[in-house]
Amino acid sequence: MQPFRLAHLSDPHLQPPPGALRPADFASKRLLSAIAWRRKGREHQPQVLEALTTDVAAYAPDHIAVTGDLTNFSTEAEFAAARAWLQTLGSQSDVTLSPGNHDALVARNAPDSFAPWREWLEDPGDSAFPAVRRRGPVALVNLCSAIPTAPWLASGRLGEEQLARLKPILAQLRQEGLFRVLMIHHPPAAGVVSKRKALEDAPALRALLGVEGAELILHGHAHEAAVSALPGPRGAIPVLGVPSASAAGHGKHPAARWHGIEIDPTQGQRKIRVVARGLSEATSTFEPLGSYVLDAAQG
Repeated sequence: MQPFRLAHLSDPHLQPPPGALRPADFASKRLLSAIAWRRKGREHQPQVLEALTTDVAAYAPDHIAVTGDLTNFSTEAEFAAARAWLQTLGSQSDVTLSPGNHDALVARNAPDSFAPWREWLEDPGDSAFPAVRRRGPVALVNLCSAIPTAPWLASGRLGEEQLARLKPILAQLRQEGLFRVLMIHHPPAAGVVSKRKALEDAPALRALLGVEGAELILHGHAHEAAVSALPGPRGAIPVLGVPSASAAGHGKHPAARWHGIEIDPTQGQRKIRVVARGLSEATSTFEPLGSYVLDAAQG
């Protein structure tokens, strides 16, 4: 059996389309984000994102995982533009999206429950997070940590209902012998981001995973390449994050990068080979940064 190839990218922060913000939006948190975008927007370049997605396509993954922040202000116009961008990545059944905090920046005048992206969030029949997408030997468990927050905050929360649904889902997938990949925007490990950007109920999630386990967790939000681990019932659970998919690398965060994750479930092994590819500022193309192997059963 060939390894299952999963491509992970995050935080593309697509350029807002003309008219994305209306005058009424400046009476909300969107005003602060608009001010921040004037400073940080130059860091997120469409040509960088295009080069990254071209590189991902050449890798020919079996599935693509996108861990949020497609928009900047969570407006209807941005959601429509992001939908068009998602359609360029591949079939809706081959791409899964976990929304980010910018995608839930403000509830007013934003689509309910990320409706324009429904086909990328879940398979038909699902109606709430966590959503499960079974793909060969892999089960993608899509969590949503994106919630509207007060000004100056970028924190996330899963909530009691989502955590309660997650527990039996992980148990069932373990019984099915599937490789469980959790997708979430906010890092679940402590210390990856500051408190104002953190997952509020991360301790509850970590406690649940300590009992039910998972084989791999993917996140975004930090705009950094992050490798951490959480305790599981059979050892450490690897947790991987990637920088922004559109970052030119001229700001305080590193240049764009994505991961090819090759999952080999043969002979009862849970081997993960991670291939890191990043933007070369010299050539404006993506080049290999290196690779490493993780054992999901032992961390």
